[in-house]
Amino acid sequence: MDEIRLHTSQLPEMAARLRAGQRVLLSGTAYTSRDAAHKRITQMLDKGEAPPYPLKGATIYYAGPTPAPEGLAIGSCGPTTSARMDSYTPRFLDLGLCCMIGKGKRSERVVEAMKRNGAVYLCAIGGAGALAAQCVTECEVIGFEDLGCESVKRLELKEFPLIVGIDSQGGSILV
Repeated sequence: MDEIRLHTSQLPEMAARLRAGQRVLLSGTAYTSRDAAHKRITQMLDKGEAPPYPLKGATIYYAGPTPAPEGLAIGSCGPTTSARMDSYTPRFLDLGLCCMIGKGKRSERVVEAMKRNGAVYLCAIGGAGALAAQCVTECEVIGFEDLGCESVKRLELKEFPLIVGIDSQGGSILV
């Protein structure tokens, strides 16, 4: 199966065409966000406040990158276990989130919200954070700096190798 080269700006339109098992080389903007950030974003939404990044059309990478060594945009940047965000994810999907990047299975509630909203879940290789970091060309903290490695960051990706773990129809390679 050939790799599909996609830009994150294409995902709102293309997510429905992707199928579980396809390989994707993803470029464009993604936002790091893990459980502590998801909790704070949910609190902001509850208060009617805007989150640090727009959820509509967004790609979230469940990662907590380490500080950048000299000459690189980012340190090790491997995926976090996605199930830790499952209690927050259906709401984010209903607000327009179109793509999540992480590792591991998702709950049935998340899969149903993905199907309802035409979203896709892409899997990154766990344990390969240094390799993933080579696909990040820019990194900027944009929210919750006090969370350290779990702060929200805007990343610019270049041909980040991923696999469609769960597609917008509910098809899955995760057992």
